[in-house]
Amino acid sequence: MTEFQSDPHLARATAPVVKAQDLAFVMFERPDLDLMARFLGDFGMKQAERSDDRLVMRGARGPGPAHVTWKAAKPCFKGFALRVADRSDLDALAALPEASGIEPLDLPGGGLHVRLKDPAGFDIWAVAEQAPIATDEIRAPTPANTPIERDRLNAGVRPPPSPATVLRPGHCVLGVLEFLETAQWYIQTFGLIPSDIQYLDDGTPALTFLRCDRGAEPADHHTVVVSQNVTNTYSHSAYEVIDLDDVAMGQEFLLSKGWKHAWGVGRHLLGSQIFDYWRDPYGDKVEHYADGDLFDASVETGHSLLNAAGLYQWGPPVPKDFEKPKLTPGFLLKVIGNIRKSRELSFARVKRLMAAIDAPSRPWLK
Repeated sequence: MTEFQSDPHLARATAPVVKAQDLAFVMFERPDLDLMARFLGDFGMKQAERSDDRLVMRGARGPGPAHVTWKAAKPCFKGFALRVADRSDLDALAALPEASGIEPLDLPGGGLHVRLKDPAGFDIWAVAEQAPIATDEIRAPTPANTPIERDRLNAGVRPPPSPATVLRPGHCVLGVLEFLETAQWYIQTFGLIPSDIQYLDDGTPALTFLRCDRGAEPADHHTVVVSQNVTNTYSHSAYEVIDLDDVAMGQEFLLSKGWKHAWGVGRHLLGSQIFDYWRDPYGDKVEHYADGDLFDASVETGHSLLNAAGLYQWGPPVPKDFEKPKLTPGFLLKVIGNIRKSRELSFARVKRLMAAIDAPSRPWLK
């Protein structure tokens, strides 16, 4: 196995400002809230609040909302919120020079929050003291018959033809110009632990999966993923559902409604989730997942090469448009300007990033 040298920017923080507990919700701006409400409902969320200028959707579990959309002329990803333990964590974050004060959280479930911006310019809120909006009745996971255990007797598998059951938001993935600076900010500010780091072929890191540090209590393999990119951009957000049948039936239902499929069903390599990706009405990716890895704080960081093969263990080939933007003249001019201004990117590094993305994930597939 290739030996990779850990970068000190990606070491665990010895004294982070706080230790985030989970992803609370994601935030977007969209021109048409009715269109978003229809898509997110078919995706498996439920409406918690609707006004002329805001749509709030929730999952079946967890306090507060899962997805917040404000009405705006142009669609954009605003950022996300991380849940912290209590008011004392908010006090610590509010003392940072760039932070807001502690403010009431004007969303269903209430609570308090502090507003920050990460080095890429995304809005990052820390939230605490949220109350549950609702706890829905959900079906039990499908019992399986295996050669070892026979758990389903005298019964068939008949998952209902309906949207998947979104339980909660699980993670959000960002592409950023200044990879090391941004990843370090999440590590030092929110105490996130690198579960896995991926490297280019020159041995330099370019992507990290970050999980919450809950000590002996297990946390998702990743809550925030930071990868190097030629623009500061949203890649996708992911939402936990019940099981494989929920992922697959969610796909069937979304296909029946005419929404655009992005990639899946498959199983990821890092995090192990069974996944299925969709594009919302404005082209941004959202993911259903089930059966993800859970790590406590004792698990050390993994190291691997960055390439498309590392995205999944099994499933259909990665679509060519999955991570690649449309190469318009305006976009290319923006990229050239970004590279020239960046402290971490260079044209040579971008070439290595592109080579990693373009490498065939399954060489035997033509």
